[in-house]
Amino acid sequence: MTQVKNIGLFTSGGDAPGMNAAIRAVVRSSIYYGLSVTGIRRGFEGMINGDMFDMNIKSVSNIIQRGGTILKTARSEQFRTEKGRQAAWENLKKNNIDALVAIGGDGTFTGARIFGEEHDIPILGLPGTIDNDLCGTDFTIGYDTAINTVIDAVDKIRDTAESHNRLFIVEVMGRDSGLIALRTGIAAGAETIMIPESKTDINAVFDRLENGRKDKTSKIIMLAENGITGDAFEVGRLIKERFPNYDTRVSILGHIQRGGRPTCMDRVLASRVGVAAVEALMAGRRNEMVGLIHNQIAYTPFDQACKHTTEINQDFLKIVEILAI
Repeated sequence: MTQVKNIGLFTSGGDAPGMNAAIRAVVRSSIYYGLSVTGIRRGFEGMINGDMFDMNIKSVSNIIQRGGTILKTARSEQFRTEKGRQAAWENLKKNNIDALVAIGGDGTFTGARIFGEEHDIPILGLPGTIDNDLCGTDFTIGYDTAINTVIDAVDKIRDTAESHNRLFIVEVMGRDSGLIALRTGIAAGAETIMIPESKTDINAVFDRLENGRKDKTSKIIMLAENGITGDAFEVGRLIKERFPNYDTRVSILGHIQRGGRPTCMDRVLASRVGVAAVEALMAGRRNEMVGLIHNQIAYTPFDQACKHTTEINQDFLKIVEILAI
């Protein structure tokens, strides 16, 4: 077993609040244990282009509260090719990097697994995605901040909806996973929630609006982007055709959900898994994602830390039905 001396650290895929807290944890715990850290800018693309620099304690000062990622992030088509991965490997050797910590989601871990197998380098992954759609951890870095951002926005939308007796369709991120829409829909008191996992039929939405309370001065429908029925504007059009008396409006929250200061929960989660990743590399672990299950550190092989797109807590859907009366 090769002793780890210099950890290459990078973020990849979509940014998520708390990534900087994770970067800070990896850097400072590495230094605590006498290891060196090399920052890699723009993920796999930066690895291919040799965009790397030495990191120290000051490199991560005053970043725990910042959204985004100081290491930047990008998607890399070059890394999908054997030639691109070979170029990345040559740059790692040039910089004496003998282990990697990757912060990202499913696509990041897929690339890391292939790279680790091809070049026999130990890699640990940290789950950084607002969608909370990875197996092997109860929560991902960025999810708690994202849902709190959504709640803050929907509470404000509710104020204007009540003032004008309007029905708002609020579209949130979650192309393949409806967890953001599901949790925020419950917390915001939505009349109905449309997510890909439950395959909500537009007729079920019509039924809820037809048979629901008529005296409510506002109504909220939460929709995960690219839902089964269509986007928020299409759903709005169908509702307007069926219920022309409703003053129907659409609000798409978009990338506002990715930004902002990470919550305490995301900062603590990122700190815990960041330290655990360094300790795991020192203990000889490789090609695994570090997560938190039942509040305990857990390790999941990359090939199992994949997106889950069908597992939805049915109790949550029942809660929506009960509380929407």
